[in-house]
Amino acid sequence: MAATVTNCSSLESLKSLPPGDPASLIVGDDPAVNRVAHHAQRAAQVECTVLITGETGTGKEVWARLLRRLGPRHNKPFVPVNCAALTSTLAESQLFGHEKGAFTGAAGASLGVFRAGDRGIVFLDEVGDMPLELQPKLLRVLQEGEVTPVGSAHPEHIDVQIIAATNRDLQKEVAEGNFREDLYYRLNLVELHMPPLRNRMADIPAFIDFFSRRHADRYQQSAWMPDAETLKKFCEYRWPGNIRQLSYVIEQGYVLEQEPLLPNQLRQNCSKQVDLPFTDLTRLRKAAVEQAMRATGGHKGRAASLLGIHPNTMTRMLAQQQDSGNID
Repeated sequence: MAATVTNCSSLESLKSLPPGDPASLIVGDDPAVNRVAHHAQRAAQVECTVLITGETGTGKEVWARLLRRLGPRHNKPFVPVNCAALTSTLAESQLFGHEKGAFTGAAGASLGVFRAGDRGIVFLDEVGDMPLELQPKLLRVLQEGEVTPVGSAHPEHIDVQIIAATNRDLQKEVAEGNFREDLYYRLNLVELHMPPLRNRMADIPAFIDFFSRRHADRYQQSAWMPDAETLKKFCEYRWPGNIRQLSYVIEQGYVLEQEPLLPNQLRQNCSKQVDLPFTDLTRLRKAAVEQAMRATGGHKGRAASLLGIHPNTMTRMLAQQQDSGNID
């Protein structure tokens, strides 16, 4: 989900590393991503705070892991945390840890994310969704390099490099009062902005080849090689889900043992094949979710791709339908 870096010997050498390394996902030759790679190399060397921005599916976590691979902390902990998933009641404990007996249910002490990542890297994914009340405490981590566990009166020093990522416009969030301005500037010491796939049309054939071979190996099938007309359509498609969506679309073809189809083509095919005997929106949604889950063997991520929705939306729809008894 990254891009080949020309004129950058360090990243060129990484391309020869074995599969599984973040650099094994370096694909394409987009100039904008080459500039990102140059800045990433410098930021990794000096171990500074990095903010990775870009739309969902552009490969932000891949770049976070590549930053780790390039820097002196490559053999130290890498602790990811989804800021959007932090629960309001336990978020402080989840991040900063707690002492035994600090609150009801605290039967033992907990390190928390930052102490667990000491001497390594803490990756704050979806940092734009961090609760406002926690932001001053994160600012203190950045300014002072210390955390105070819940239930303790004494701060503890930590040594972590913080890499944050968001698909939100943080400057807009600051203007609307949803994100602290001082925290934004602390996080944004170096910004790596990942361009959307629609702006990397020249790289799409390379991504198709990469994911085709990758999924062919996983599903033990022949690698898909699109004809010229199909390749043209794939390059011209807008890809709202970016690189992740392209990967899902190609994998879906292997799962269903058919030629990969663009989401708009798939919906057209489904509309020709299925004549639903009702028009109620709830029942239509239920039928669509069930059909997608059956077609993908119960895989929520691929079912979401089949429906052209985000995986989080699919999870929410499944939960809602289970709660209401509308799904088998």
